[in-house]
Amino acid sequence: MTGSVAMRAMQRLSSPCWRSYMAAMHPDLDLKRLRWRAHHRGTFEADLLVGGFFDAHHLSWDEAERALFAKMLDEQDVDIMAWASGTAEAPERYQGTVLKALQKLDYIPISR
Repeated sequence: MTGSVAMRAMQRLSSPCWRSYMAAMHPDLDLKRLRWRAHHRGTFEADLLVGGFFDAHHLSWDEAERALFAKMLDEQDVDIMAWASGTAEAPERYQGTVLKALQKLDYIPISR
């Protein structure tokens, strides 16, 4: 990098906007991966449902609940959405507090 390019890069990294963005990022790499997977499902509806659920609940999860949610993300979006809405029965391995919270659907923003 030339001196002026490096200087501009350093100025951008020290800007208030960049600092606030970096401060908002969680330092836990596993949580970052889970957040990305929850918010990038493949359809807008699944992004809202699964991503919204993650945003609303991930801070309260223990290690077992976090692992269960990570495993749930391996499932098809249509299945997760059916389990959340109650139109299909979730497999026994997902029964518990995470699924019950998912089924409340109180974490999805609804425009009125």
